[in-house]
Amino acid sequence: MAVTASTWQPLRGDKRWAYLSRAKTIRVATADEDGSIYLSPLWLVVRDKKIYIPIDAASRHGDNFRAGRALSALVDQGDEYATVSGVRIVGSMRRVEDAALAAELAELVFDKYFHVGHPFAEQYLEFGDVAGRTYYELVPDKMIGWDMRELSVLPMPESRVLPAHVEDRIL
Repeated sequence: MAVTASTWQPLRGDKRWAYLSRAKTIRVATADEDGSIYLSPLWLVVRDKKIYIPIDAASRHGDNFRAGRALSALVDQGDEYATVSGVRIVGSMRRVEDAALAAELAELVFDKYFHVGHPFAEQYLEFGDVAGRTYYELVPDKMIGWDMRELSVLPMPESRVLPAHVEDRIL
């Protein structure tokens, strides 16, 4: 069996959801009508172990979501072997129809990407109204994660005593 980063150092369960919750960018690739791939970085928020993405009405991704075309996504980080981590997702998108949930998601996006007094917050919110911003839930068929950072041990004295909430670390 071939060894990959996801089999060597998998990122699963609650750790994967915590990783996705902290991530600032998800790269989404969808198939256009002509079969070509449309790829762009987007923002995301996680609520109740579900990934939500704000999409403006004129977005090509929105057209591709509504047409049910193929979708893949990637959340990743790291510039060298010891810091590489990521989650690859294959799935589909479902438009959020619940107005209360959409309003909550808008607040989550604001809290994650802006702060009170942020110089571009007002423009982002106004543009969203004009552009018909809606939210989609990324519904995964498959998620594969890896985190090579856990293989890296910094040279320092260790007590091997971890906080009570850290139960699933390899020691």
